[in-house]
Amino acid sequence: MQRAQRNSLRLLQWMMAASLALPVALFVITSAISYTSTRDIADREIERTLDVVHEHALKVFETIDRSLAELNEVVRGLPDDVIRAREPALHRRLRRLTDSLPQLKSAWIFDADGKALVNSLASPPPELRFADRDYFYAHVDQTIGSFIGTALTPRPPYQGARFFGVSRRRDSDDGSFIGVIQASVLPEYFESFYARIGSDAGSFFAMGRADGVLLAQFPRLERDLRLDPTGPVGREIAARPAHGLITVAWPSDGIERRIGYRRVAEYPIYVSAGLETSAIRARWLATMGQHLVFGIPATALLFLLLALALRRTQHLQAEAAKRREAEEALKHSQRLEALGQLTGGVAHDFNNLLTVIRASVDLLNRPQLTEERRQRYITAIADAVARAAKLTSQLLAFARRQTLKPEVFDVGERMQALHDMLAPLLGPAIEITMRLPTEPCLVHADAGQFETALINMATNARDAMQGKGRIVFTVEAAAAVPDTLAHAPGSQTLVNQNLGSQSLGSQSLANQNLANRGFISVTVSDTGVGIPAARLERIFEPFFTTKQVGHGTGLGLSQVFGFARQSGGEVTVRSEVGHGSTFSLYLPRVPADLLPQRQAPNTAPAVAGSGMSVLLVEDNIELANFAADGLTELGYSITLVDNATDALAELDMDADRFDVVFSDVVMPGMTGLDLAQAICQRGIGVPVVLTTGYSQALAQDGAAGFDLVQKPYSIEELSRILHRAARIRRVRDGAAE
Repeated sequence: MQRAQRNSLRLLQWMMAASLALPVALFVITSAISYTSTRDIADREIERTLDVVHEHALKVFETIDRSLAELNEVVRGLPDDVIRAREPALHRRLRRLTDSLPQLKSAWIFDADGKALVNSLASPPPELRFADRDYFYAHVDQTIGSFIGTALTPRPPYQGARFFGVSRRRDSDDGSFIGVIQASVLPEYFESFYARIGSDAGSFFAMGRADGVLLAQFPRLERDLRLDPTGPVGREIAARPAHGLITVAWPSDGIERRIGYRRVAEYPIYVSAGLETSAIRARWLATMGQHLVFGIPATALLFLLLALALRRTQHLQAEAAKRREAEEALKHSQRLEALGQLTGGVAHDFNNLLTVIRASVDLLNRPQLTEERRQRYITAIADAVARAAKLTSQLLAFARRQTLKPEVFDVGERMQALHDMLAPLLGPAIEITMRLPTEPCLVHADAGQFETALINMATNARDAMQGKGRIVFTVEAAAAVPDTLAHAPGSQTLVNQNLGSQSLGSQSLANQNLANRGFISVTVSDTGVGIPAARLERIFEPFFTTKQVGHGTGLGLSQVFGFARQSGGEVTVRSEVGHGSTFSLYLPRVPADLLPQRQAPNTAPAVAGSGMSVLLVEDNIELANFAADGLTELGYSITLVDNATDALAELDMDADRFDVVFSDVVMPGMTGLDLAQAICQRGIGVPVVLTTGYSQALAQDGAAGFDLVQKPYSIEELSRILHRAARIRRVRDGAAE
């Protein structure tokens, strides 16, 4: 009890520690998972935004490229003089073009020297040369298609926002260079678009040329920037030129960002979209903060409740320790009272039996006794001995310490065979109904104890009906034992306190039955007076009976209880006053293929010894002389010793002169079971037969494969078992019998 209390306190302490450690561990794991999830969500958002940015840039450049191609077709084949002559009309056309495209600041047509022939800003255009601009000289020596220049500042007298040029080469019919058509594109147009779609904190957008020149950025950059091709961004683009996703500190401001990039179709332009890693962490921290809002109060409340439970448990255990001393005295008196009840009941019944035996012996000693009276007294002694043996068996059955002889048998067949025995036992005024299943219901139990238990339940039902009524015996399969058991808790306490706890042998049997397929239920229902609820808790106690003095021992239902428990089963009772009672015996079921082949019963009389040599080991001299005299009269040769040590000495001297060893189990020093095991270990080829009335060792472990004769035994039974053991040895040794 104290160990259990210490364990409960230790458990609460561990639970208090776990109430903190487990949430922390879960929070750490959840944080890691949540961070990964938040980053994955951010990557998907970047990819979706990058799709929008890429589509926007592609449409802008395709529109500009198509507009420049149309202008080139308009002025194709026209000399510069003709273009100047048509300048007002062309100016208006360029003006309409720039007004319709918000991304354009202006549109220009240049001659071969870089002078503006027409533009959308002024008519006529000032006499300025633009041959030094990248969008012009890039076309002079080669045909490169559409060219996208760097960001430039307007040249006076032109003013306004910075721009970058998108231009195409003007060719003559023979393919020579005659000028450039150019559109000035506003970076702020892209930046304004990025500002509209980048509403989330930490959003980032950029657009630049393939050589690293930055054309537009959000947040806006106040200076020109060219990315180093050997830097992190340049190396990543070189490794994966189509698209990619990287985490990098952006060169313009040093802020770490998660950035996705993609090339705009066939144009030497890259667009990118991203989020600051600090913004991604902020999202994650916000999510974890929501968890903490609920997690911290719940964890604190759980820890507080466990602390209160620990304090309460310590207080209760302190009070329990104070009561324990007083309860020990009460338990001691209860144990003595229960032991006194058991001892008194045994003494009463055995004294009755001894009185019958003593009186019969005295009468047998009288002279001139007739043969009829002598035979009657001998029969009375035999009956008293049988009743005493049955009383002992019932006590051991209740204590679950008798040595069972389990076998596999069909409960339905055994019930059918008992029908003829039950009819005269119960009387003609009782109607017997048996409801037996058609399929085999096999159990692994002691068949004799099963029949005794059934007879005890039947006679109990007969007495409850006062010899008149109806008893129904039902055999059926059950999936499990009912959860609510009506047998008395007091009977279990009495067994544990006075007769010992369940034997290891029964535990082993119960363990074997764990693999069985359910249970077999044997139900005995009567139409008797019923059992009051106050008595239901005591009906399985030994020597408790409601019958008149001399009409019952009070051990019948105790035997049923002990047999059921030792067989790995259970017994339950349901009763209502005035409506009868129902007793249900549950035994573990076994598969049908375990049923052994039927063998004819052995009813042979005593077997003559014919000079067979027996080493008899018995420490009780009276019993030893009885067995020796009886076997000698049957022709056996007996060597008698009173301890196992002397028996081993006789065998070591000359084991071949003995045909069999017959030994008691319970002896001082070396027991009979130890003797049998020593004989096997030494390789002595003499069979061993054991005998006992009760042995703790045999109740725990069984007879270990040796033949066993239960006390009290008859000379006839003993002679048959000794003869069979010796005969097996002779056959094994190849000797004729």
